[in-house]
Formats: sequence, C-alpha cells, structure tokens
Amino acid sequence: MILYELIDLELLRIIWWVLLGVLLIGFAATDGFDMGVGALLPFVAKTDVERRLAINTIGPVWEGNQVWFVLGGGAIFAAWPPLYAVSFSGFYLAMFVVLAALILRPVAFKYRSKNDSLRWRQNWDYALFIGGFVPALIFGVAVGNVLQGVPFYLTEDLLIPVYTGGFFGLLNPFALLVGFVSVAMLVMHGAAWLVLKTEGAVASRAQRFGSWAALITILLYALAGLWLALGVDAFSFINSADTMGPSNPLLSEVKMGGSWLSAYSERPWIVIAPALGFLGTAGVWVGMRARREGLTFLSSKLAIFGMISSVGLTMFPFILPSSINPSSSLTVWDASSSHQTLFVMLIATLIFMPLILMYTTWVYKVLWGKVTEKDVTENSESLY
Repeated sequence: MILYELIDLELLRIIWWVLLGVLLIGFAATDGFDMGVGALLPFVAKTDVERRLAINTIGPVWEGNQVWFVLGGGAIFAAWPPLYAVSFSGFYLAMFVVLAALILRPVAFKYRSKNDSLRWRQNWDYALFIGGFVPALIFGVAVGNVLQGVPFYLTEDLLIPVYTGGFFGLLNPFALLVGFVSVAMLVMHGAAWLVLKTEGAVASRAQRFGSWAALITILLYALAGLWLALGVDAFSFINSADTMGPSNPLLSEVKMGGSWLSAYSERPWIVIAPALGFLGTAGVWVGMRARREGLTFLSSKLAIFGMISSVGLTMFPFILPSSINPSSSLTVWDASSSHQTLFVMLIATLIFMPLILMYTTWVYKVLWGKVTEKDVTENSESLY
C-alpha cells in the first residue's frame, strides 16, 4: 500500500512508456535478426546445405524471440487501451499482412525438410524470405505514419476511434522511406548474426551484404531525419499538459505545426539516441571489415537501440498523433489505463520479466557457438 501511494500516476505513465519502448527494442533486437536472416536467405546461401546452415542458426530461437512481440501487444492492450483500439483498427489490414507473413515462417520451418524435392525446398525458402522482408517493411511503414500522424478522430460520447484512411494511404513516400530504413537495419542485423553464427561461404557473403546494408542504413536514416526536419509537421500542446489528469485525449488541446526536431532544443540530451544509431551502424561496418564478430553484433544491437529510441524520444509525450483532429492525439498523459491497473501490471512485470530474461540468457548460453555444415548434415537433431 505504501509503494502504491509513493508511485503516482504520472510516474507510472512514464514507466510504462519506457517499458513499451523496451519491449519494442527487445523485439527488434532479437526477432529482428530472425527476419534479417530470412530476408538474406536467397542471397547468402546458394546450395541446400548452405540454406539449411543459415536456417539452423535461427531455428532453435525464433519462437522465444517472438515472446517480445507478444509482450508488446499485451502491454499496449493493458497499459494503453486507446492506443490499442486506434492502432489495431486503423492498421488492421497492415497487421493482417504482417501476421500472414509471420505465419509463413513456422510453416516453412516445419515443412521445408518434409520433401527432398529441390523445388519444394526453394518454395519454402521464398516463404522464409517473405516472412522476413514483409514484416520488417510494414513495421517501418507504421512508424513513418505515426510520425506524420494517423487520420483518425475520437467520438465525444464514448471516445470510439474512427479511422478515415485506407491501407494504400499508409504507403506514402515518407512512410515507405522509414520502411526501407527498417528493412536495411534488420538485414544488417541478420547479417551480423550470420557472421557470428556461421563460417565459410555463408559468413563471407553475409559479411559483404552486411557491409552494404550498414552503409544503406546510415544513408536512409540520415535522409529520413532530414525529411522529418523539413517536410513533416510536428504536434504540440497548446496549453500545459495535465500529467495527472484523466485518460481522456479530448481534454487536451493539441496543434499541428513546426518541426519534430524542436524536441532536441528543448531536451538536448536526447541527441544521444540518434548518435547511438549512427555510431552503432558505423560500428557494424567497421566490425564487418575487420572481421570482429562480437563487435559487429553488439554494434548492430546498439544501432537498433539508438534508432528506435530516437523515434520515441523525439515524439514524447505523443504516442499516436491524429492528422485530421490533433486534439484526438494520444499522449503519455491521457491514453493510459488507471493508476491501479498500471501499478498491478508493474508488480507482475517486476516478477516475470527477470524470469524471461534469465531463461532467454540460459537458452543463448546453451546454443552458443557456430553452426557448421557438419552439424546440419550429420546431426539427427537438425530438423530444418
């Protein structure tokens, strides 16, 4: 009870905003290299044995990595109900495309080796490519649309979200640019993982493609930042936000205009996020060229942390702005669950999150080391 009174609603909202970012970054840093390997599969592996080699680097861990995706969805549902309602209704078709692509991955894993036909296996390899490339693109496109504002408004009676856009409207030039930033970033991450986990021809090709992916990521990330500064309107409060107020976005007055980069003049310390994005990506390129496997993979994770956190820190306290009715925009201060709900969820998180982290650490420790061609051809436990 004392702890409940000490942690007020404002602090809980910030904590859950941070936790949501942690879950999204955790998903990109773990399942991201799974998607990256899938997107790289047709290019880094030329023979069936080489493709099995690449697939077996992610086969034992991809299911555990997707826990972060499930936790992220659950956190949005419980901690930010309006965000869940608007995003899952407005992005419904996009979510369906992502889920359809993700469903292809486990099916491909299970069925690929059921038939010795080369064509059969190649078709499932293309399914793995789709399961890696499409979600990476769509997730980035979603971020691009969030930065621009999403066309929705909330009704005044029941706060029911009404989405006025369409699926193809999401595929606008800026959003597609951010989508390709996401693809390049995760391809880079997948290449770093393959360099860490394989050897021979697959590792050499992954090193070459990863070097190019790192350069493309830096270029596209810089271009997206420039576009964001010059061509995308920001959102801001007209009056001071009520950080302890009720969860009703319509009680806030929000305007559209100016630049998102004004956040860096108001909170100069957040420049560390994009700086880490650039430095991490540069570290991947250096690590690839110097054949420093550990440096490459750690730098890739650092780049992901910097790039994703730069979006959240730039937009704070906005979570999902509305481009047609700015006052319907969802923010950290007016789109959360109740004080009691956030507190109970925090206690549950403090109990179960360490268990998840310990189990994940144990799994990677057990599976540590390189996967070789001998492993996939002679080991009966190799299923892919």
